[in-house]
Amino acid sequence: MLHLLSNYLYQLNSTLPEKLLASLEGIKGFDKEAFVAVHEKAEVITSIRLNPVKQSMVNGQSSIKDGIHYSLFTIHSKVPWSSNGYYLPERPSFTLDQLFHAGTYYVQEASSMFLEEAVRQTVDVSKPIKVLDLCAAPGGKSTLLQSIISADSLLVSNEVIQSRASVLRENIIKWGAANVVVTNNDPKDFQQLQGFFDVIVVDAPCSGSGLFRRDEEAIAEWSENNVQLCSQRQQRILADVLPALKEEGVLIYSTCSYSKDEDEKIIDWLINHCQLSTINCQLKEEWNIVESNGGYRFWPDKIKGEGFFIACFKKNEGVEFSYPRVRAFNKATKQEAEVLSCFLDKPQQFEFLPLTDHLFAVPVELVQDIMLLKSLLRIRYAGIEMGVINKNDLIPEHTLALSVHINKTLPAVQLNKEQALQYLRKQDNLQLELNGMKGWCLMQYEGINLGWAKLLPNRINNYYPKEWRILK
Repeated sequence: MLHLLSNYLYQLNSTLPEKLLASLEGIKGFDKEAFVAVHEKAEVITSIRLNPVKQSMVNGQSSIKDGIHYSLFTIHSKVPWSSNGYYLPERPSFTLDQLFHAGTYYVQEASSMFLEEAVRQTVDVSKPIKVLDLCAAPGGKSTLLQSIISADSLLVSNEVIQSRASVLRENIIKWGAANVVVTNNDPKDFQQLQGFFDVIVVDAPCSGSGLFRRDEEAIAEWSENNVQLCSQRQQRILADVLPALKEEGVLIYSTCSYSKDEDEKIIDWLINHCQLSTINCQLKEEWNIVESNGGYRFWPDKIKGEGFFIACFKKNEGVEFSYPRVRAFNKATKQEAEVLSCFLDKPQQFEFLPLTDHLFAVPVELVQDIMLLKSLLRIRYAGIEMGVINKNDLIPEHTLALSVHINKTLPAVQLNKEQALQYLRKQDNLQLELNGMKGWCLMQYEGINLGWAKLLPNRINNYYPKEWRILK
């Protein structure tokens, strides 16, 4: 009886709103019967995107092919519009995957990976550019953007909600890049940077109907009134941030909503009120993505993924950014720089700066931009947090261990699967073969850094961050 009641309640809660279905009639690509059927099927689609820098470190594998075993799962098939995206045949327990915590891949919905095509087709990513991911948490689109822009480009990854900004910071750190700044600001704060960015990505907060298959609660929360509130908020967010986009710059707007008010009508509003024009993307027929009013719809009955909408724009009018007079700022001393240099692969590419009470490594070509951002915005993270120097010794930060720029010759201990899980649970009773090693040492699994431990004569101190530890 309880099983029958549970099944009934599931069917009741997962019924698509009739008002939503009625609102989609007439939209290009909408097939009501197929749309309803695919939601009733409730298929779970799991996809990941590999970290292109760290993937080559895993078992020496320089490329990933269908069917290859990768930690807890087996690569199944390629996400067609992503260079590093793959479908999995089933969803494993990512929490118990050591390589997930090491930042070798990101679990991301397949449709949203189309951002890569949108950027590559509208921007020359081989040149240094400045990119703002405005609504970035938890970090899927930011890590994707970082993987496709050049090393001398700058990515500002912003989240207005403080708790979500902490999750964003964690995921950016795990990805291991140095050309990213994490900020915690309201969209209007970026008006201080008029004409600064070449690209702005706004994955706007929305009514979430595109995720109905993944989130039953979203169905119960959906309403026409909420769609209208989201549409108004989307316009406000866009209006606040657009001054920061330079003339001829590219805006990429996306939602996980099916509603026209949050998608095609936003396109019309941007064209009519914000001096923008749409940029067309070239689509392959086999992708089954539907063009609609200059934007692109991902219908779950036509593609292997969830509901998604994306559109690209060029800004037709704007001001040229003018750098203010550069203020003097503190740098690490020569002695401190010598200590820090030993921990990086190519230290000459970095400037060492005390951005907080800790020292950070910042790419030389980005120092001016990062110091400017620090003076105007709430920065949560930038470059590589190195740590604190005490008596000519570095007390290293966890973030340094996960950086792709860390010196590959530093002392390291290889952990087996169970030892790695013990380390990630922040257990101190690790039984390891140390072979006379002592002091700060990297803990590795399959050659990938997990974090630091300090090896003492009678014990091992586990320095994995307490707030990141596996609780299972």
